[in-house]
Amino acid sequence: MRYLLIIAYDGTRFSGWQRQKNALSVQEVLEGALEGGLGINCRVTASGRTDAGVHAAAQPCHFDAEGLTIPPEKLPDLLNPILPPDVKVLSGRSVPSDFDCSRSAKRKTYCYSLYVSAREMPLKERYAVRLEDAPGADRLREAAALLEGTHDFKAFCASGSSAKTTVRTVYSVRVEEGMSLGSRDIRIYVTGNGFLYNMVRTMTGEILDLARGKRSRESLQEAFETGRRELLGRTMPAKGLMLIDVDYGGAGLR
Repeated sequence: MRYLLIIAYDGTRFSGWQRQKNALSVQEVLEGALEGGLGINCRVTASGRTDAGVHAAAQPCHFDAEGLTIPPEKLPDLLNPILPPDVKVLSGRSVPSDFDCSRSAKRKTYCYSLYVSAREMPLKERYAVRLEDAPGADRLREAAALLEGTHDFKAFCASGSSAKTTVRTVYSVRVEEGMSLGSRDIRIYVTGNGFLYNMVRTMTGEILDLARGKRSRESLQEAFETGRRELLGRTMPAKGLMLIDVDYGGAGLR
Protein backbone atom coordinates (compact mmCIF):
# COMPACT_ATOMS: atom_id res chain seq x y z
CA MET A 1 0.00 0.00 0.00
CA ARG A 2 1.17 3.53 -0.71
CA TYR A 3 0.99 6.21 1.96
CA LEU A 4 1.13 9.99 1.56
CA LEU A 5 2.56 12.21 4.26
CA ILE A 6 2.53 16.00 4.33
CA ILE A 7 5.50 17.23 6.32
CA ALA A 8 6.84 20.60 7.42
CA TYR A 9 10.45 21.36 8.26
CA ASP A 10 12.86 24.08 9.17
CA GLY A 11 15.70 23.47 6.72
CA THR A 12 18.35 25.45 8.61
CA ARG A 13 20.48 22.55 9.78
CA PHE A 14 19.78 20.16 6.90
CA SER A 15 21.68 19.56 3.66
CA GLY A 16 18.31 19.60 1.89
CA TRP A 17 15.69 16.93 1.31
CA GLN A 18 17.81 14.28 -0.39
CA ARG A 19 20.11 11.89 1.46
CA GLN A 20 23.78 12.88 1.44
CA LYS A 21 26.82 10.79 2.34
CA ASN A 22 28.38 13.25 4.77
CA ALA A 23 25.54 15.56 5.81
CA LEU A 24 22.16 15.29 7.52
CA SER A 25 19.11 15.40 5.26
CA VAL A 26 15.36 15.59 5.88
CA GLN A 27 14.87 12.33 3.98
CA GLU A 28 17.31 10.53 6.28
CA VAL A 29 15.55 11.81 9.41
CA LEU A 30 12.08 10.85 8.16
CA GLU A 31 13.14 7.40 6.97
CA GLY A 32 14.78 6.85 10.35
CA ALA A 33 11.54 7.74 12.13
CA LEU A 34 9.58 5.32 9.94
CA GLU A 35 12.03 2.55 10.76
CA GLY A 36 11.97 3.37 14.47
CA GLY A 37 8.21 3.84 14.74
CA LEU A 38 6.92 1.24 12.30
CA GLY A 39 9.83 -1.16 11.98
CA ILE A 40 9.99 -0.73 8.22
CA ASN A 41 13.01 0.05 6.08
CA CYS A 42 11.65 2.04 3.17
CA ARG A 43 12.53 4.78 0.71
CA VAL A 44 10.53 8.00 0.96
CA THR A 45 9.92 10.01 -2.22
CA ALA A 46 9.17 13.75 -1.98
CA SER A 47 7.52 16.09 -4.47
CA GLY A 48 10.93 17.62 -5.10
CA ARG A 49 14.37 18.10 -3.61
CA THR A 50 14.61 21.27 -1.58
CA ASP A 51 18.18 22.55 -1.29
CA ALA A 52 20.31 23.00 1.81
CA GLY A 53 18.80 25.56 4.16
CA VAL A 54 15.44 25.75 2.37
CA HIS A 55 12.26 25.29 4.41
CA ALA A 56 8.93 23.60 3.68
CA ALA A 57 5.47 24.39 5.04
CA ALA A 58 3.82 21.48 3.21
CA GLN A 59 6.10 18.97 1.50
CA PRO A 60 4.24 15.90 0.15
CA CYS A 61 6.11 12.60 0.26
CA HIS A 62 5.11 8.97 -0.17
CA PHE A 63 6.33 5.53 0.88
CA ASP A 64 5.21 1.95 0.32
CA ALA A 65 4.54 -0.55 3.10
CA GLU A 66 2.47 -3.67 3.64
CA GLY A 67 0.76 -4.95 6.75
CA LEU A 68 0.59 -1.71 8.71
CA THR A 69 -2.08 -1.85 11.38
CA ILE A 70 -2.08 1.85 12.26
CA PRO A 71 -4.64 3.98 10.36
CA PRO A 72 -2.90 6.38 7.94
CA GLU A 73 -4.39 9.45 9.62
CA LYS A 74 -2.69 8.40 12.88
CA LEU A 75 0.79 8.33 11.35
CA PRO A 76 1.57 11.91 12.50
CA ASP A 77 0.82 10.94 16.11
CA LEU A 78 3.17 7.98 15.87
CA LEU A 79 6.03 9.69 14.04
CA ASN A 80 6.11 13.18 15.55
CA PRO A 81 7.34 12.11 19.01
CA ILE A 82 10.26 10.36 17.28
CA LEU A 83 11.08 13.18 14.87
CA PRO A 84 13.21 16.17 15.92
CA PRO A 85 11.54 19.55 16.62
CA ASP A 86 12.44 20.90 13.17
CA VAL A 87 10.67 18.12 11.20
CA LYS A 88 7.01 17.21 11.76
CA VAL A 89 4.30 15.27 9.94
CA LEU A 90 1.14 17.31 9.41
CA SER A 91 -1.11 14.63 7.94
CA GLY A 92 -1.19 11.08 6.61
CA ARG A 93 -3.41 9.17 4.21
CA SER A 94 -3.41 6.24 1.81
CA VAL A 95 -3.22 6.93 -1.94
CA PRO A 96 -3.51 4.86 -5.14
CA SER A 97 -0.43 2.81 -5.97
CA ASP A 98 0.17 4.77 -9.18
CA PHE A 99 0.29 8.12 -7.37
CA ASP A 100 3.80 9.57 -7.28
CA CYS A 101 4.59 12.68 -5.25
CA SER A 102 7.15 13.83 -7.78
CA ARG A 103 5.78 12.75 -11.16
CA SER A 104 2.12 13.49 -10.37
CA ALA A 105 2.75 17.11 -9.31
CA LYS A 106 1.21 19.73 -11.61
CA ARG A 107 2.16 22.99 -9.91
CA LYS A 108 4.43 24.03 -7.07
CA THR A 109 4.45 27.28 -5.15
CA TYR A 110 7.44 28.69 -3.34
CA CYS A 111 7.62 31.84 -1.22
CA TYR A 112 10.71 33.99 -0.79
CA SER A 113 10.64 36.23 2.29
CA LEU A 114 12.46 39.54 2.77
CA TYR A 115 12.30 42.28 5.36
CA VAL A 116 13.53 45.86 5.25
CA SER A 117 15.40 47.05 8.30
CA ALA A 118 18.53 49.02 9.18
CA ARG A 119 19.55 46.23 11.55
CA GLU A 120 19.04 42.50 11.90
CA MET A 121 15.87 41.42 13.67
CA PRO A 122 16.34 38.14 15.55
CA LEU A 123 12.69 37.12 15.21
CA LYS A 124 12.87 37.36 11.41
CA GLU A 125 16.43 36.39 10.53
CA ARG A 126 15.86 32.63 10.48
CA TYR A 127 13.25 32.67 7.72
CA ALA A 128 13.79 35.94 5.84
CA VAL A 129 16.62 37.95 4.29
CA ARG A 130 17.23 41.50 5.46
CA LEU A 131 17.45 44.40 3.03
CA GLU A 132 18.52 47.86 4.12
CA ASP A 133 16.22 49.33 1.50
CA ALA A 134 13.93 48.01 -1.21
CA PRO A 135 11.97 49.34 -4.19
CA GLY A 136 8.27 50.06 -3.80
CA ALA A 137 5.68 47.33 -4.24
CA ASP A 138 4.55 48.59 -7.65
CA ARG A 139 8.11 48.47 -9.01
CA LEU A 140 8.58 44.98 -7.63
CA ARG A 141 5.32 43.77 -9.17
CA GLU A 142 6.24 45.21 -12.57
CA ALA A 143 9.57 43.40 -12.43
CA ALA A 144 7.98 40.16 -11.22
CA ALA A 145 5.55 40.10 -14.15
CA LEU A 146 8.49 39.95 -16.59
CA LEU A 147 9.38 36.49 -15.30
CA GLU A 148 5.97 34.94 -15.89
CA GLY A 149 5.33 32.67 -18.86
CA THR A 150 7.19 29.83 -20.56
CA HIS A 151 10.91 30.50 -20.95
CA ASP A 152 14.24 28.77 -21.05
CA PHE A 153 15.45 29.39 -17.50
CA LYS A 154 18.97 28.04 -18.08
CA ALA A 155 20.53 31.31 -16.89
CA PHE A 156 18.62 30.97 -13.60
CA CYS A 157 19.99 27.48 -12.89
CA ALA A 158 23.08 26.95 -10.75
CA SER A 159 25.78 24.60 -11.98
CA GLY A 160 25.41 21.01 -10.86
CA SER A 161 21.80 20.60 -11.97
CA SER A 162 20.80 17.26 -13.47
CA ALA A 163 17.72 18.66 -15.25
CA LYS A 164 17.21 17.27 -18.76
CA THR A 165 15.57 20.47 -19.97
CA THR A 166 15.70 24.02 -18.65
CA VAL A 167 12.38 25.19 -20.13
CA ARG A 168 9.81 25.89 -17.43
CA THR A 169 6.42 27.60 -17.20
CA VAL A 170 5.95 30.15 -14.43
CA TYR A 171 2.22 30.67 -13.99
CA SER A 172 2.45 33.59 -11.59
CA VAL A 173 4.89 35.69 -9.58
CA ARG A 174 2.99 37.52 -6.86
CA VAL A 175 4.46 40.20 -4.59
CA GLU A 176 2.82 40.88 -1.24
CA GLU A 177 3.97 43.25 1.46
CA GLY A 178 3.00 44.37 4.92
CA MET A 179 4.34 45.57 8.25
CA SER A 180 5.22 43.50 11.32
CA LEU A 181 7.40 44.09 14.37
CA GLY A 182 8.21 47.53 13.05
CA SER A 183 9.65 46.55 9.67
CA ARG A 184 8.40 46.19 6.12
CA ASP A 185 7.91 42.57 5.02
CA ILE A 186 8.06 41.50 1.37
CA ARG A 187 6.98 38.06 0.18
CA ILE A 188 7.39 36.85 -3.38
CA TYR A 189 5.21 33.85 -4.30
CA VAL A 190 6.24 31.93 -7.40
CA THR A 191 4.01 29.23 -8.92
CA GLY A 192 5.26 27.06 -11.77
CA ASN A 193 5.18 23.60 -13.28
CA GLY A 194 8.67 22.91 -11.95
CA PHE A 195 11.83 24.65 -10.82
CA LEU A 196 15.53 24.33 -11.52
CA TYR A 197 18.35 24.28 -8.96
CA ASN A 198 18.41 27.75 -7.29
CA MET A 199 15.86 29.10 -9.81
CA VAL A 200 13.52 30.87 -7.38
CA ARG A 201 16.41 32.35 -5.41
CA THR A 202 17.92 33.73 -8.62
CA MET A 203 14.52 35.01 -9.76
CA THR A 204 14.22 36.95 -6.49
CA GLY A 205 17.62 38.57 -6.98
CA GLU A 206 16.67 39.49 -10.54
CA ILE A 207 13.34 40.99 -9.45
CA LEU A 208 15.15 43.23 -6.98
CA ASP A 209 17.70 44.34 -9.58
CA LEU A 210 15.05 44.98 -12.23
CA ALA A 211 13.00 47.03 -9.78
CA ARG A 212 16.10 49.02 -8.79
CA GLY A 213 16.99 49.72 -12.42
CA LYS A 214 20.22 47.70 -12.25
CA ARG A 215 18.90 45.35 -14.94
CA SER A 216 16.52 45.89 -17.84
CA ARG A 217 13.88 44.11 -19.89
CA GLU A 218 16.49 43.82 -22.61
CA SER A 219 19.12 42.20 -20.39
CA LEU A 220 16.49 39.77 -19.05
CA GLN A 221 15.41 38.83 -22.56
CA GLU A 222 19.03 38.28 -23.52
CA ALA A 223 19.47 36.01 -20.50
CA PHE A 224 16.47 33.95 -21.61
CA GLU A 225 17.83 33.71 -25.15
CA THR A 226 21.47 32.97 -24.35
CA GLY A 227 21.37 31.27 -20.94
CA ARG A 228 24.21 33.49 -19.72
CA ARG A 229 24.19 33.60 -15.91
CA GLU A 230 26.24 36.83 -15.72
CA LEU A 231 23.33 38.78 -17.21
CA LEU A 232 21.29 38.23 -14.04
CA GLY A 233 21.38 39.44 -10.46
CA ARG A 234 22.69 37.50 -7.47
CA THR A 235 21.32 34.25 -6.12
CA MET A 236 19.62 35.06 -2.81
CA PRO A 237 20.37 33.09 0.39
CA ALA A 238 18.57 29.79 1.00
CA LYS A 239 17.01 30.75 4.34
CA GLY A 240 14.42 33.05 2.73
CA LEU A 241 12.92 30.28 0.58
CA MET A 242 10.03 28.02 1.59
CA LEU A 243 7.99 25.42 -0.29
CA ILE A 244 4.38 26.45 0.32
CA ASP A 245 2.15 24.17 -1.75
CA VAL A 246 2.15 21.35 -4.29
CA ASP A 247 -0.93 20.96 -6.49
CA TYR A 248 -1.79 17.59 -8.00
CA GLY A 249 -4.65 18.82 -10.18
CA GLY A 250 -7.09 16.12 -11.21
CA ALA A 251 -5.64 13.68 -8.68
CA GLY A 252 -7.52 15.63 -6.02
CA LEU A 253 -4.48 15.83 -3.77
CA ARG A 254 -2.61 18.87 -2.48
